[in-house]
Amino acid sequence: MSHDGVRPSATRRAAAFLLAGALTVSALSACSSDEKENRPLAGQDIAPAGRALVADGGTLRWAVDAVPATLNTFQADADAATSRVAGAVLPSLFRLDARGRPQPNPAYLESAKVVDTEPRQVVLYRLDQQAVWSDGREIGAADFAAQWRALSGKDSAYWTARNAGYDRIAKIERGHDDLEVKVTFARPYADWKSLFTPLYPKEVMGTPDAFNDGARSKLKVTAGPFALKKVDREDGKVTLVRSTRWWGSPAKLDKIVLCAVPRDERLDALAENKVDLAEVDPDDAERIAAAHGTKTTAASQAAAGAEREKAEKAEKAEKAEKAAKKEKEEKDKKKDKKKDEKKGDEDAAEAAARRKALRRYVVRSSLEPAYTQLALNGSEGPLADERVRRAVARALDRTKLAELVLKPLGLPAVPVGSHLALAGQPAYEDNSGALGGQDTKGARALLADAGWILGGPVEKQAKDKKDKKGKDEDGDEAGEKDTAGSKGEKSEDDDGTYIVGEDDKPGEAEGAGDHGGDGRSEERAARSADGKQYLGEPGAARHGGAPGAYAPMGTAAPARAADTVMAKDGKALSLRFVLPSGPGSASLRAVGDRIARMLRKVGIRTTITKVPDDSYFKDHIASGEYDLALYSWPATAFPATDARPVYAKPVPGADGELKVEQNYTRVGTDRIDQLFDEALVTLDAGKERELMRKADSRIWAGAASIPLYQRPQLTAARPRLVNVGAFGFRTPVYEDMGYQERTPSSASTSSVPSATSS
Repeated sequence: MSHDGVRPSATRRAAAFLLAGALTVSALSACSSDEKENRPLAGQDIAPAGRALVADGGTLRWAVDAVPATLNTFQADADAATSRVAGAVLPSLFRLDARGRPQPNPAYLESAKVVDTEPRQVVLYRLDQQAVWSDGREIGAADFAAQWRALSGKDSAYWTARNAGYDRIAKIERGHDDLEVKVTFARPYADWKSLFTPLYPKEVMGTPDAFNDGARSKLKVTAGPFALKKVDREDGKVTLVRSTRWWGSPAKLDKIVLCAVPRDERLDALAENKVDLAEVDPDDAERIAAAHGTKTTAASQAAAGAEREKAEKAEKAEKAEKAAKKEKEEKDKKKDKKKDEKKGDEDAAEAAARRKALRRYVVRSSLEPAYTQLALNGSEGPLADERVRRAVARALDRTKLAELVLKPLGLPAVPVGSHLALAGQPAYEDNSGALGGQDTKGARALLADAGWILGGPVEKQAKDKKDKKGKDEDGDEAGEKDTAGSKGEKSEDDDGTYIVGEDDKPGEAEGAGDHGGDGRSEERAARSADGKQYLGEPGAARHGGAPGAYAPMGTAAPARAADTVMAKDGKALSLRFVLPSGPGSASLRAVGDRIARMLRKVGIRTTITKVPDDSYFKDHIASGEYDLALYSWPATAFPATDARPVYAKPVPGADGELKVEQNYTRVGTDRIDQLFDEALVTLDAGKERELMRKADSRIWAGAASIPLYQRPQLTAARPRLVNVGAFGFRTPVYEDMGYQERTPSSASTSSVPSATSS
């Protein structure tokens, strides 16, 4: 998913040169380092098998979030399911390899190369002589030209979501024969390999009506290993069948059925034999492994975050209720007791049956080609000051945040070092040194330089503000949690530094009523067990001692924690931290809680607001209604094209409104824009990478986007499924997916599962 001015610098601060275009980063000298050392942190996990070992036939039921609203990937409401359909049924001229590099797809291309650069760049495509659409017509220049005209941006009747690259084309024509397509560019374009993937037939791209409406729920003409058979929105399924006109290696599967299954319903769908393959959350992966009787590294209590806490509380309440009911029934009637025992036996039998059902699956894990970042809104408030943004960044221990999410899953917990590439991609280089690592003293110094005083005077707040903190935080729009006055037990974040005002006094913690009064010790034990980071418990003593026992006798008691926040002009340094509340966002909330703790140590107050997933991005991130937020960006093989709108300097439009494109932090510089523009026109791949690394260093220096960790990718799959699972960077090869051929010793009457097999 994903979920965006720079103020003058003070002469005293070391960061003065960072956004002034005079950045010098020693790391750039390492651009010539051996690329062999730059490998993906985790390889793909797809149970690879040669085609000879894959059985012919069978159906793959693949869970997706929803039936795609459109089958046209160039429309605004296209999603991951749209891309999945397109990848199986339409030409992809280039596919990504295991390192995220574009490689020509031999099923469609004999060759593709730049044949001229002066006076204009010319790319010549030579198509496979067998490449035809499903209606028998040859794929050719007419299809390329129709797609160019539709996506060039010159005809507003086409409702396109993007036209990057197509707007640089001057003309498209037939080459020496029908197999050659000659594309001439009006302006040089480094990322020309990003174009025409997917390639739609001219029947879809030829007219605005066909483009806007014709390919939303049907594709009459295709050219891939599969063809689209049916889109059933009522039943929540998209059915793809093996194409009879496909000239490449025949698809091994008979059918791929994309089944709409929300994330929070996937474990049930797996247990009920409704799907064969599904991306799952860490909690679900843990339960699958537990069904096998193993202790799984995919069991992340920490990643479960607030959802786990909620489930545990519900479970405790349920157990308490059952215990009370059972005690009453024992006193009343032995008959009722027997009924309860029978019910318990039934529940145990049901749980055993569920575990048995889940043993039909294994979990395949890798790192998704996407990273999670902390976004800082620099358009207004304290974060408009670059020094404050840098202080936030320096307060973070990114390694601990990565470990919180990835270590329990058995995945490499290495912080992401680039905004524009991930480890393993050619453009990747760790440029985080442009901002610096975790440094509590340095963060406080930056805040002090910006005029913020630790424990400075704060104007009295409205009396009823305290009441807001007891509101429900599990999804209500107004659910808020103020971390400034929260007290916490010693955690791995605690470096042992004593901070004035953090000795906890029993019953005085602000918001103490949020935690309830009974069973507090058990709650703390449960919370400790689940690995989550909590803002504290009322009355919890630090360092194992009694409150106030840290100074010699007679020393004045420290101030309350609420008094240790940074303050300026009578106002506390308080930031709005917006997080999603949905079932698939537990790890984000766990990370958000940990970040709040880290910021508290440098005197920054955060007010966490949890909002529904469907409004999180549109109503908060894109609209700028946040100070801090967590969301993810996908990796790309073409950062000069795809990442430019994410980091472009916002400019006022004719109406006076700031045009931010996709730069939701609203921080950018002319120099960063210039580096992107230079990278976009060079045809020297090495120079393009160097320019992107320089741009990345300056993005780091702006401290508006802090990459944290590469997202985990967990996929539940039937053990016999091969060439499918957690793909990492590599583009799926749909024709090679299938079920492993049974060996003679394990052969049965049915060689591959059907849609109804178990």
